Amino acid sequence: MFDRLREDIRCVFERDPAARNTFEVVTTYPGLKAIWVHRAAHGLWRIHLRWLAKVLSNVARLLTGIEIHPGARIGRRLFIDHGMGVVIGETAEIGDDCTLYHQVTLGGTSWNKGKRHPTLEDGVVVGAGAKILGPVRIGARARIGSNAVVLRDVPPEATAVGIPARILMPPPEPDHRFKAMADRMGFDAYGLTRDMPDPVANAIHRIVGHLHELDERMERACSALKDAGIDIGVSGEMHPISECDLEGLEPEDCEIPPRKTSGNS
Repeated sequence: MFDRLREDIRCVFERDPAARNTFEVVTTYPGLKAIWVHRAAHGLWRIHLRWLAKVLSNVARLLTGIEIHPGARIGRRLFIDHGMGVVIGETAEIGDDCTLYHQVTLGGTSWNKGKRHPTLEDGVVVGAGAKILGPVRIGARARIGSNAVVLRDVPPEATAVGIPARILMPPPEPDHRFKAMADRMGFDAYGLTRDMPDPVANAIHRIVGHLHELDERMERACSALKDAGIDIGVSGEMHPISECDLEGLEPEDCEIPPRKTSGNS
């Protein structure tokens, strides 16, 4: 038992840079107190002393602002940061090394008995204000963005953001075609890396791939016409796109031509 208590305290120091000493953590961190009281309440729940377990969990809610149903199953080293407004339902399951921030809800969407609350696998981080509703499964080491509303499963190591939450998977590394096109344009116009799981960037990635394929087909068609002796009236290479051609993205030293205005003068 004492090993588990020391483990809980260590995980606070690992995940909260504001933690200064053990006495402060034990006496002032509501998330730690809520977890310790929940273990006692869960033990009572399992031996069918359920009224007493509910009373104990309500006392913890009054003292900490964190509501954990005594039937919820919580793994090791859960860290609840700040904690005010956290709600964890009866059939929720939380794995090891998870982190929840304030105003998180692990709630249900049905009045039917049975599994109706989320399951969080190991290492999940849930941002402030996020709501995970229903018997969904959040994969290991997934991230739930602040204020997201999650209504479906999230794969391991993915990120979910938005209302309703959409899944952001890390995009693949750009291939040699993107590098070649960026070199011809004179700058890297895409910036698609694994550090940018952005749905807009993913859409641009696919559009650029399609444009590159059209460009290759056009070059093959022009070459075939030239081989057949057909003059297509195009000489030289295409004008490369530069930073000065992109309105709103041009550097300060670009000369931007004045806009043409219409009207009576």
